[in-house]
Amino acid sequence: MPSIFAGILLLALVVFAPSTARADVPTGDVAALVASDRAEVERAIESLSASHDPRALAILSALLEGSLRVDSRGNAFAAREGGALEPLNPAAPRPDGPVRAAEVDNRLRRLLEPAIAAMRLRSDDRDVRLSAATELARAGAGDLAKVIERALAQEADDDVREKLALALAPVDLESTDTARRLRALAAIKAAADPAFRTSVQRLLEKDERGEYRERNAEVRRAASSALSAIELHALWFGLLGHLFYGVSLGSVLLLAALGLAITFGLMRVINMAHGELLLVGAYSTFVVQQLFQKHLPAYADYYLLFAIPVGFLAAMAMGMLLERTVLRFLYGRPLETLLATWGISLILIQTVRLVFGAQNVTVANPSFLSGGIELTPEFVLTYSRIAVIAFSAVVVAFVWFMLQRTPLGLNVRAVTQNREMAAGMGISTRRVDLWTFGIGSGVAGLGGVALSQLGNVGPELGQGYIVDSFMVVVLGGVGKLAGTLAAALGLGIVNKLLEPVAGAVLGKIAILVFLILFIQRRPQGIFALKGRAAEVS
Repeated sequence: MPSIFAGILLLALVVFAPSTARADVPTGDVAALVASDRAEVERAIESLSASHDPRALAILSALLEGSLRVDSRGNAFAAREGGALEPLNPAAPRPDGPVRAAEVDNRLRRLLEPAIAAMRLRSDDRDVRLSAATELARAGAGDLAKVIERALAQEADDDVREKLALALAPVDLESTDTARRLRALAAIKAAADPAFRTSVQRLLEKDERGEYRERNAEVRRAASSALSAIELHALWFGLLGHLFYGVSLGSVLLLAALGLAITFGLMRVINMAHGELLLVGAYSTFVVQQLFQKHLPAYADYYLLFAIPVGFLAAMAMGMLLERTVLRFLYGRPLETLLATWGISLILIQTVRLVFGAQNVTVANPSFLSGGIELTPEFVLTYSRIAVIAFSAVVVAFVWFMLQRTPLGLNVRAVTQNREMAAGMGISTRRVDLWTFGIGSGVAGLGGVALSQLGNVGPELGQGYIVDSFMVVVLGGVGKLAGTLAAALGLGIVNKLLEPVAGAVLGKIAILVFLILFIQRRPQGIFALKGRAAEVS
């Protein structure tokens, strides 16, 4: 019972405190926050919550977080990582004497949360008020309805008022006051928050006699308008979400197919082990992560920067070994290359199972790739997918530069267009084959590095992308970088747009049917290959 009366008294002091309340922070109140007597701590919280000094807000926030430390003179500090103490009073930069930690239990938290919310809502800083109102709009008014109502009555900023009205909306919708219900519906319409869809739809329901349960026609019109705004908002952000995920999927397909487009366009090798080159890159990333966690834990977040060249070189070495030991003896026989590389893919999968186990392994995102940009509660631009899109753009630029601005690229283009003429001009076609296959395999390894940041890594990882990779290569045009880029992004976006409508399976079938019809009309793909090689396929 005392805690209930203390809470009521605290709310009364916070809500009805006059604007001329003292603006200083008494050190006696701060010292009382670490007292063993709970009644004294509650009295100190009540006193500090009536202050307009920003330091009081910082002190109570630190108390709620459990980081508050108080020295022998009553000066407050916040404990940070590594044991450092941040002074909350600029006049006392260093603690004087022993430092005591404040203890917080659930009863104190119930007192602190409304006090801090009220202090932030009456702050002179508009950004502080807007931040507090935004948090309350997400969490709902709860027990702070009276605090928010008073703040709304005194607030002049339109943005803050909109957020406060949205925070009160769940309470106002249950009210019998028509004005409050209309205010709630206006706030919901302005925010177009999908979280209120069910509540608004309830106002438009009919009973068994076909009559509206909501008798007030003005409320029904406002509810209908709010529901339309919510549906339109959900439609647009849903479309943006599908486009974003489609571009990220297209980026993954691009990384998976880019190396295949180079090697298939040059050597006409049907490399069914290309997916396992993705696997090499993904498991290389896992190994680098494990090494950093074991030997360099302080720098574990930077493992990905080292995994990129390791994944590229590991897959490149594997591809060059494959070319030298198997493929060089099978040029000109595409069916034999298909069977041979399919067998190699099975060998690589089983090798991974023996070395790393049959279960998936987890490659953790670095801290700088964790989280995302929340545009709506349903639509978050995750940093990992943004990074994959940017990484794909960098890899495409690297491949373009290699093909267009280097002697190797010149030789690759020459051999691709007319192998016999290039050999007659003194170009070592065997060496070009080796390095091209190695670079194409390395690009596949980079795709594996990117895939490791989007999900778990397992022995079957490559099998899920080999068919899609060939689809991208055939649709874009064999050996054409621009075609591969267009086909990968196009297939990724179309796939994500079809999934909500037709489902994953039917969407994939629709894409395959489209691909079959497209190839019948244009066998050379989106971009036709130029030169003598275009006639050989």
